Amino acid sequence: MSEMHEHSNKTVVSAEGMRKMEEKLQYLITVRRAEVAEQISIARGFGDLSENAEYDEAKNEQSRLEGEIVELENAIRTAIVIDDENVSTDSVNVGTTVRVLYVEDDEEEEYSIVGARESDPMNNRISNECPIGAALLGHKEGEIINVESPDGMIQLKILEIRL
Repeated sequence: MSEMHEHSNKTVVSAEGMRKMEEKLQYLITVRRAEVAEQISIARGFGDLSENAEYDEAKNEQSRLEGEIVELENAIRTAIVIDDENVSTDSVNVGTTVRVLYVEDDEEEEYSIVGARESDPMNNRISNECPIGAALLGHKEGEIINVESPDGMIQLKILEIRL
């Protein structure tokens, strides 16, 4: 496994994002596991397992749940936590907020750059992996960058980078 490949598997999250992932994992392990186990035992009581849709459904839910737990554990184990101390505002980075000018429309917009698991485009929290987020990464105040969008090329001027 090359170093480059190793890094691409890592999840970038804020400290808050890490806390939410840990809380969700706790919930899945303590609450959901018990609920699913109960569904399975109730479904067993419905008789013949070969024709028991409730049992099949509960078993499918169990394997989906276990898959989600493993995925979350891996994400937490490999996550790179970004906090304010290790975020620089010299250039656009995960953890920064960027004020940009859409050159063509002369409209300003502000985006918080977050890890993919925390993205919330409706609240201007965009991922470092989405087209605009990825295009902004590493650029500095005053730079104009081109972003490929579904509607063609967009020019963005970076007005301000802050925490």
